[in-house]
Amino acid sequence: MYTQKRFKSRFLFFDRWLDRHAIVRNMEAFQDLIVIFLCLALFAVMLVQLWGIFIALTHSLDYKQVTAKMLFVLILVELFRLLMVYLQEHSIAVGVAVEVAIVSVLREVVVHGALDISGIQTAAICGLLLILGGLLLVCAKTPHMDCMSANTKSCPILHSGRREEENELEFRYSRTCDENQPPA
Repeated sequence: MYTQKRFKSRFLFFDRWLDRHAIVRNMEAFQDLIVIFLCLALFAVMLVQLWGIFIALTHSLDYKQVTAKMLFVLILVELFRLLMVYLQEHSIAVGVAVEVAIVSVLREVVVHGALDISGIQTAAICGLLLILGGLLLVCAKTPHMDCMSANTKSCPILHSGRREEENELEFRYSRTCDENQPPA
């Protein structure tokens, strides 16, 4: 015996005052606007830093300071790339974030000087770099780890099975069409 659901409970999701899907779409659009604002701000900071590098090269040759500014611009470029990946895929690229962390640590070593850092700090930096290097190696061994978490169409791991299924369906369809053709 089949019992039908009550009329009210069947349409419970349609009679809500707040449409969850619309709220999620609007929040994602708002997040995209925030990320676009961050991209523009990073771009402005990069231009200011490049101007500072140009001024530092023309006035004085403090190589330590110029190198630190250049590494800071590289960090900003990587952060900009991280935000671009987020805008495209709506997920954070772990490999890019690890690269940013490694360059940031190395920048601090260059700015403060390797000889001016205490032994405990040097050991901590070495441990951090080893952990970040291991994480980068894991990201390199699983090249599509980021796209797997984002479940995007550009991910070859998730969508390779679907491509094979689509090819099989196309093959079956063409074979069926060939069999149903009248003899010539």
